[in-house]
Amino acid sequence: MLSRRQALAALGCAPAFARPAGRRPNILFVMTDDHSVAHLSCYGNKVVRTPNMDRIASEGFRFRNAFCTNSLCAPARATCLTGTYSHVNGVLGNSEAKDTQPEKLKPGLTTWPEELKRAGYKTAVVGKWHLTDQPRGFDYSCVLPGQGLYFDPDFIENGERKKFKGYATDITTDLALKWLESAGDGPWALVYQHKAPHRPFTPAPRHSGLFKDADFPTPPTFNDDYATRRMAKEAEDMRFDISVAPDYKDLPKNLSADEKKRWVYQRFVKDHARATVGVDENLGRVLDYLDRNKLTEDTVVLYTTDNGFFLGEHGWYDKRFMYEPALRIPLMIRYPRAIKAGGLPDAFALNIDFAPTILDYAGARIPPTMQGRSLRPLLEGKTPRDWRKSMLYTYYENSWHLSGKGREALSDPSFEYFTPHRVPPHRGVRTERYKLIEYHSEGDYHELFDLKEDPNELRNVYGEAAYARIASDLKKELRRLQEQYRAT
Repeated sequence: MLSRRQALAALGCAPAFARPAGRRPNILFVMTDDHSVAHLSCYGNKVVRTPNMDRIASEGFRFRNAFCTNSLCAPARATCLTGTYSHVNGVLGNSEAKDTQPEKLKPGLTTWPEELKRAGYKTAVVGKWHLTDQPRGFDYSCVLPGQGLYFDPDFIENGERKKFKGYATDITTDLALKWLESAGDGPWALVYQHKAPHRPFTPAPRHSGLFKDADFPTPPTFNDDYATRRMAKEAEDMRFDISVAPDYKDLPKNLSADEKKRWVYQRFVKDHARATVGVDENLGRVLDYLDRNKLTEDTVVLYTTDNGFFLGEHGWYDKRFMYEPALRIPLMIRYPRAIKAGGLPDAFALNIDFAPTILDYAGARIPPTMQGRSLRPLLEGKTPRDWRKSMLYTYYENSWHLSGKGREALSDPSFEYFTPHRVPPHRGVRTERYKLIEYHSEGDYHELFDLKEDPNELRNVYGEAAYARIASDLKKELRRLQEQYRAT
């Protein structure tokens, strides 16, 4: 069924797409947690249906090549707020191990909600926060402490801890709608962030039976042998085992190793999908509110997630690695008054771009500290000639300097890593065709992938004579990007 905007366009009477002078749009920033592009129907999933996420895509722009710059929860959130890389904003990892000091945003580094508040916007944040800093720049905040709980969670409302009965995804939406009803005339900016579908994937009871009889296809790399990738081969604790299936006690007996792995996969991936459906349902409640109150035309809606996620690709779960499933993120942006429906740009978009994009549309100051670029030209059909052709990725967690103990921590049996996933710190550069990953804590160890010939990243061609020139050029580009973003 055609949307109202699409129908108008078909009749030759599409609305004007230039923002009228003096009118500032409302901002709805929607973020999920660990939401792989593999679980959105607008990105091609044939089993999981996400009609409300799809609606943002069809009535706005869906980016084909959107990437995170550090595939981890807290660093991604800090980047989205500040428009800066992790080494600039100070949040390199999740800071959840007992041997680490909490990482906070660097003092004086402004966020886009702070800028909007200074510009006269009413501001609020509800749902997952996952930063050790207290929310700032908000008239109202009601956030989960740390990871939070799915059922009967505590929230911290304007500094006061309270318990809420119910399911976190529903509660977060109730809070969002309650605040919107109190916001009155705009402009307003709402940061609406879900815990779901973060592991352990826990759906609402009403969705527990979804996909019961479905058979989710395994990714083509499900039985990867890691033959040419040493770091991937060593990441044994990212592989599927019985611990990632919540109903492992129901495991049938006498299964082969392959059958057991597939049994675990089905339960794991179905709960991720069920939790995702819960988010989509609740997103629909908010979009319907905008429609009912005639706010749709004048509201910028940006939908994304903190990082990508492995859902069986390479036989893994979790994120962190610079491989495509963890690097790619969904990104859809809708603003009916200024953005035509149905855009599918190929240009690279990074999560450092979200903050300047929001501030640009709001007509607010873009601080010089922000390292991203506004996506507005792309959204309005005018790709700048100097738009990026490559992107820099950095991953720091498990880096010994984060512990404050230094490299000697490796020989200390009492030292606990940030995470059980032994993914070494690395950085890399991705272009349209190639990706070079540099594991800088592992000596001179690199991985190079030709994404045209090997889109599933199974063959590391670093060291092959045919790719020697490409490897050299990518190293130079990596150093250039490090210098550009002060990541040296």
